[in-house]
Amino acid sequence: MFNTRKLGISVYGLLLWAPLMYAQDLSRYREFQLGMNLQSVTEKTDARPSEVKLLHQRPAVIQELGWRPQRGLAHLSDVESVNEVLFNFYNGELFRMVVSYDQQRTEGLTDQDMLEAISATYGIATKPAATTILFSSSYIYNNSEKVIARWEDTESSVSLFRSSSQPRFGILILSKRVDALAQAAIVKAIRLDEQEAPQREVARQKKEGEETRAAQEKARPTNKADFRP
Repeated sequence: MFNTRKLGISVYGLLLWAPLMYAQDLSRYREFQLGMNLQSVTEKTDARPSEVKLLHQRPAVIQELGWRPQRGLAHLSDVESVNEVLFNFYNGELFRMVVSYDQQRTEGLTDQDMLEAISATYGIATKPAATTILFSSSYIYNNSEKVIARWEDTESSVSLFRSSSQPRFGILILSKRVDALAQAAIVKAIRLDEQEAPQREVARQKKEGEETRAAQEKARPTNKADFRP
């Protein structure tokens, strides 16, 4: 009886500590882990290759994948709080996740309500004053939101924010090291695009002219034979 009771207390202790141990892993959101490769994420989301957007190709490959958990799962629509998750990849490695929560599922919730809910997963948060987070677009990290609360360690950070353009909450999970590399690569990619724009325009016009001439040459014999003045 003593051993059974002792075992029961031990198991209870493990169950009690399990959320706290998991809360220390700031690199994870549900079944997704920073550092996962693109194929693993597409398999977990049932995404098609065509849904992955190539944002920049050099000096590093920056890709983006949007996923709506409710898609194809109508029975979850009443319980799923996530509207969309935006995954970003640096040379095929997941380094950033932007989670947007469904507006109806968070209607009426205060900043404190959301802080308490997220803290249940990630532990004790800080409230950095006047700090903004930047998340990706197709061009550059140019959208910023004020941080409500943040959880971070030396490698990863999780930031809770409320959208300034619409009444919607979200969280940003990122790898600090890889995110810095990605931002630098995106800035350089945009600079290269601007520098190469004139050459690309010349090449585009040349290709367009060649295609037009080829189409004219193809149509000429038929139209010459059929033409009646």
